[in-house]
Amino acid sequence: MNLLEKFKAYIKQHNLFQPKDKLLLAVSGGVDSVVLCELCKQAGYNFIIAHCNFQLRGEESNRDEEFVITLAKNYGVEVLAKKFDTEKYAAENKLSIQVAARELRYKWFDELLNKMKSDLHAEVANCQPPTAYWLLTAHHANDNIETLLMNFFKGTGIGGLHGILPKQGNLMRPLLFAKKEELTAFALANNLRFVEDASNASDKYTRNYFRNQLIPGLQKVFPQVEENLLHNIDRFREIAQLYQQAVNETKTKLLEYKGNEVHIPVLKLLKTKALKTILFEVIKDFGYTAQQTDEVVGLLQSETGKYVQSATHRIIKNRNWLIIAPNENTEAGIFLLEKEGHLEFAEGRLHLKKIVNIQSPILHNPLAAQLNAAEIKYPLILRKWKPGDYFYPLGMAKKKKLNRFLSDLKFSVTQKEKTWVIEMDKKIVWVVGLRIDDRFKITDNTKDILQISLTVAK
Repeated sequence: MNLLEKFKAYIKQHNLFQPKDKLLLAVSGGVDSVVLCELCKQAGYNFIIAHCNFQLRGEESNRDEEFVITLAKNYGVEVLAKKFDTEKYAAENKLSIQVAARELRYKWFDELLNKMKSDLHAEVANCQPPTAYWLLTAHHANDNIETLLMNFFKGTGIGGLHGILPKQGNLMRPLLFAKKEELTAFALANNLRFVEDASNASDKYTRNYFRNQLIPGLQKVFPQVEENLLHNIDRFREIAQLYQQAVNETKTKLLEYKGNEVHIPVLKLLKTKALKTILFEVIKDFGYTAQQTDEVVGLLQSETGKYVQSATHRIIKNRNWLIIAPNENTEAGIFLLEKEGHLEFAEGRLHLKKIVNIQSPILHNPLAAQLNAAEIKYPLILRKWKPGDYFYPLGMAKKKKLNRFLSDLKFSVTQKEKTWVIEMDKKIVWVVGLRIDDRFKITDNTKDILQISLTVAK
């Protein structure tokens, strides 16, 4: 079977795309991407070419761009080329050049695909045959081997051992079946011109070191190392699928979703097999690193209120639960209530109204506060509670720290953070949605009531 036949068979085996689909080929001008163009041409696929000029190699970068433009003209296909100020982007975003280049190119590719998809909708509206658009890159088997080894030494876990996938969303990699030597041989046999990137010979970049030093060294000891690793990639891919299935089943049993929080029962978690592995699979989605897993394990035996923080979330120990919650903005809003009416805030909507010459029965609803209007003076202040706050809970003659009051209600840290109070002259008149202050309650002598109702945000 020649390379073209293998190419078609691989596309069919992995159901990458259909003959009628339109393809966006990422072409650098090197032998891999040039061969990808030729294979797509010989197979009869409809494609256009996109080229990124990262302006990192001076005239060589411009040479590559001109080569790709000429290549597209020879094929009679559309070409899109874009120059990037990669070094500036890397400096502004504190990224390595490699990561910056990757972000820039895939962001641009996504923009191109989105534009092409909008054109697709126009085609459908005009009753044209439906098509799909895909991005193709020229990653090959040797790239896959290098990725596997780099992921292994970086410690990315089993998720990194399946190597490069043939299909990820709109991204297709139809050359993963072929080794570099096969692509080069095809280029020579078909008299294909291509450009050489001089930086590929340098060991400055990690991938080049693996390509030029590590793998050749391994081949001296294990001559079949490349074939063995390619077979392992196939095995690891299936193992990863089984692994993810087991992880998902365990997560379904463990995780309870409450609004924007995730609650995990500590006792059930402690009985889970492969505790650290499962825990990492849970927390990695919330910005945590593998190195923080041990810290989170430590929370299981800690006292209530302890937490481990990522850039976006906190994992908080609350009695027999771990709670994963978004980081709260510490600058709580402060609102003035200067008259009757409505006020929107984070937890919902407040409605203030005065009831004159009370006739109706007293409400027994924690979401409604009925206060002795004679004791209330505007303005009132709505704010989040803070340490040191106290009030006289309804029915009590002694004051109580608000923190202790909330703890007695078994409020978690995140529930406490969502607690608001209404105060007047530095006195709390209502812990919103929970309890009024005894000093402002309705008595037998009360004539008018100030009623404050809370409608909780959904």
